[in-house]
Amino acid sequence: MKYAAIADWAGDKQYPVTFMCAHLGVARQGSYRWLAAGPSERDRTDAQLITQIRQIHTDLQGHPGVRRIWAELVVRGVRVARKRVWRLMRAAGLQGRHPRPWKRTTIAGQRPIDAPDLIGQDFAAAQPDTRWVGDITYVATVDGWVYTATVIDLHSRKVVGYAVADHLRTSLIVEALAAALVTHRSAAGVIFHSDRGCQYTSNEFATFCAENGVVRSMGRRATCFDCETGFVARAGVTPATTGPAGALALICPPARAARPRWRPGRAVTS
Repeated sequence: MKYAAIADWAGDKQYPVTFMCAHLGVARQGSYRWLAAGPSERDRTDAQLITQIRQIHTDLQGHPGVRRIWAELVVRGVRVARKRVWRLMRAAGLQGRHPRPWKRTTIAGQRPIDAPDLIGQDFAAAQPDTRWVGDITYVATVDGWVYTATVIDLHSRKVVGYAVADHLRTSLIVEALAAALVTHRSAAGVIFHSDRGCQYTSNEFATFCAENGVVRSMGRRATCFDCETGFVARAGVTPATTGPAGALALICPPARAARPRWRPGRAVTS
């Protein structure tokens, strides 16, 4: 390190070599020998690896990160540690892109059973169990995707029902609403507001709501805020700051949401 610093300063003609060697405690002859020897074997290998890494980073689409670069080097027969690849990429100013895991949960049905918008983005309720909102969120786990359907009371801002599953079938939201009805039997005639996903517009869900006295309400097409704001209202943040991760954080822990005693073809019983 001392010899490298002396070489840099000598190249800029900032200080005489003799003066720098005396103050750094090294021999002037040693500085000249180091300069004549040239780069070390490791430095030359690093330079070659950086050239290969730059080429791989250009060839692979999507701004590959350390793991993809390292795997490609292994395929090409280059034996190198992954930490060394990370160090060289940082020195070369190369950085991978890490997109967030994403799943589409709102899918329009082929024969939807629509409902009017009874909320009109007015996410407030003067009395409990008069206005509920529901949505589906997701989270990536080591075992795969997990989907969570929630029911939120717009008066208390609490989760009154929820359900978790590894699928997006209509039974997921039916179980979530059934859980809310089990613990809130006084909610007859409650307005349940949602988006226009195929689960909420299905015949199964419409039948379940009719059997249990739930009035369906749906937001407008091509706007996610008509339903997502139900989560936002509970958190007290703007729609632009919400998302799947924020929605999942809002439902933990649930507000004493019991599992429903419900079977297909039967109304919810307390």
